[in-house]
Amino acid sequence: MKALYLDIFSGLSGDMFLGAMVDLGVEFRLLDQELGRLRLEGYHLHAGHGEKSGIAGVKFDVHLTAGHDHDHGDHSHSHSHGDHDTSHSHGSGDTGHSHEGSRNFSQIKALIYQSQLSDWVKQKAVAVFQRVANAEGKIHRMPPEQVHFHEVGAVDSIVDIVGACIALEMLGRPRVLAANVVEGTGFVTCAHGRFPIPAPATLEILAARGITVAQCEEPHELVTPTGAALLAEFVEEFGPLRNLKPVKIGYGLGTRNNLTRPNVVRAILCEASASGSLSVHDWQTDSIVVLETNLDDVSGEVLGAFVEKALASGALDVFHTPIQMKKNRPGTLLTVLCAAADADKFSELLLRETSAFGVRRTTAERRKLRREFTTVTTPFGEVKVKLGKLDGKVVQAAPEFESCRELAAKAGVPVKAVHEAAMRATQF
Repeated sequence: MKALYLDIFSGLSGDMFLGAMVDLGVEFRLLDQELGRLRLEGYHLHAGHGEKSGIAGVKFDVHLTAGHDHDHGDHSHSHSHGDHDTSHSHGSGDTGHSHEGSRNFSQIKALIYQSQLSDWVKQKAVAVFQRVANAEGKIHRMPPEQVHFHEVGAVDSIVDIVGACIALEMLGRPRVLAANVVEGTGFVTCAHGRFPIPAPATLEILAARGITVAQCEEPHELVTPTGAALLAEFVEEFGPLRNLKPVKIGYGLGTRNNLTRPNVVRAILCEASASGSLSVHDWQTDSIVVLETNLDDVSGEVLGAFVEKALASGALDVFHTPIQMKKNRPGTLLTVLCAAADADKFSELLLRETSAFGVRRTTAERRKLRREFTTVTTPFGEVKVKLGKLDGKVVQAAPEFESCRELAAKAGVPVKAVHEAAMRATQF
């Protein structure tokens, strides 16, 4: 089993990631060729060998041709690791700055989906952009689809994100692991002014995934929004190397000379050892927050209303369990599962909507089967089925209920008849 470990002691940007991938063995010519499937004009790529603090690696650059430069100076953006990874995007209400060279989220999705890239690259590239759009939408209080990107919608940043997905596919889609996220200190200059590091979009992206962040003494931005989105989308676990055998090592170089650490990212292609949690299975992992409160004076009507409201507000799951409380009173344990970024929102909801005087909060790690969707043919029609894979093999199959119910209504048969037919048609 292959794993890619990102040693991000100096953070991460899109161009540094691609430099590391090329140094690791991704063939530059093929990467350039695959990016051509986007039918995106106005740039050419360059990957050259260089050094940072005596460490040899690859500096990856996207050079914009005349008429396509989005002019960093006009937008007053600070440079982070590379010349072009300044992906601090903005809401559509930012009318005080030129939109030349920019695209909105819908345009970026259309560009990717209409390309001849593989389905996996399309899916992952859009997912990375979705994370940035969600963060910017929250910052500017607007739906993600309405977010209008500046730099992250420009040619160079599209190349960074889509190129990163292509590079991972060229490596065989390894499991991606990473060191804990380290960010610098100080301020970053964006179109809306100076903001403390981490930049607003970077922090929102990491928070939405529940990724912990520590700041170091380096007085510069280390993690860009593009780098944060790549980490949030691909990395399964954060922490030190554990039970992994390094096979090949690559270095991606940034532009700036840092004061306290080499401005590089180290990518380690590994083989998993015979023991250890990272080596046994290829399941997906993430972290969620578990909110709990014990109630001995709440009515069934209030519980039912709370469950409906919490689920409608985006809770991952809500449930209540009969318990015995102090003084032998029968009570209810009310539990909410949610993303770390939403923990305060649902804590407030619990305190406002129930009789709770306090809420317990814990963080839990999850192990999840890799999920895919397929369509099977039954005597009643086609049914969408969710597949759960472990180590490349299907171990669970679940026909989608709405798909079964729709066919059952048309055929005039019980839903369970369609469900059973779909299970028979699913082979694993």
